[in-house]
Amino acid sequence: MSSRAPGPTSSAWPERRRNQGARRRVLVVMRIGIIGAGLIGGTLTRRLSALGHEVRVANSRDPETLAELAAETGATAVWAREAAVDADVVIVSIPQKNTPDLAPGLVTSARPGAPVIETNNYYPQQRDGRIDALEDGTPESVWVAGHLGVPVYKVFNGIYWKHLLERGKPRGEQGRIALPVAGADGPGKDTVVALVDELGFDPVDAGPLGESWRQQPGTPVYGKDHDAQGVRAALAEATPRRPEEFRAA
Repeated sequence: MSSRAPGPTSSAWPERRRNQGARRRVLVVMRIGIIGAGLIGGTLTRRLSALGHEVRVANSRDPETLAELAAETGATAVWAREAAVDADVVIVSIPQKNTPDLAPGLVTSARPGAPVIETNNYYPQQRDGRIDALEDGTPESVWVAGHLGVPVYKVFNGIYWKHLLERGKPRGEQGRIALPVAGADGPGKDTVVALVDELGFDPVDAGPLGESWRQQPGTPVYGKDHDAQGVRAALAEATPRRPEEFRAA
C-alpha cells in the first residue's frame, strides 16, 4: 500500500499547469480521462500520471473502489460520466462486451477535437461471447466508434501490460518497442502519436480506422514487441479473416 495520501475524488480538474519540477517530464500537461481501470487502463493511469499529466480514472463502480490506484498515482478517481468532461484526451479500455452498456454521449463532453483512444479487444471464446457484427468482419474499433458516437484511435490493444508499464525507452534508444496507431489523419492523430512517443514507444501510422483489423487479436503484430520496421511488415502481412481461436465457437 502506498504511503501517499489518497488521490482526490472530486469531479473538478485541478488548475491547468505547465511543466513544473523534476516529476513533470512533459512540456504540455494534458487532462486525460480514462474509462476502465483494468490491466491496460490501470497501467496507462500509472504511466501518464508519472509523466505529469492530470489523469481522471473511472470504472463501472463507485470511485471509492479506485482509492488505492488514486493514492498510488495521484490520479483523480471519478464516476464514469465525469471522466471525459473537459478532457484533452479520452481513453476507453474496457471488455469489448461491455461497450454497448456505456451511457450514450459518455465521451462527448471532452474538449472539442479531443482524440478518443480505445484499447479494447474482442475475445469471443474467452470472455465476450458472440458479437455478430465482429464475426461478420466489422473491424473492432469501427464497431466501438459506432457505439461511442465519435471517431476513435486504435492503440495499446496489442502490447502486454507489463511491457507497457516497464519497457518504454527514450526516443532513439536501441530496442524501443513500436506500437501501431490507426485512425483518421489530423490533429487528433498527431496528439495520439505524441502521447505514444512520450510513453517511450515508437508510434507507427497504421492507416485509417477501417484498417485497424490489421492489429486485432490473432494478427502478426498482436502481442509482439516489434520495432517500427517489424510493425510495418506485420501490418502488411495481416489478412482480414479472424483466426479460429478468436472467432465465436
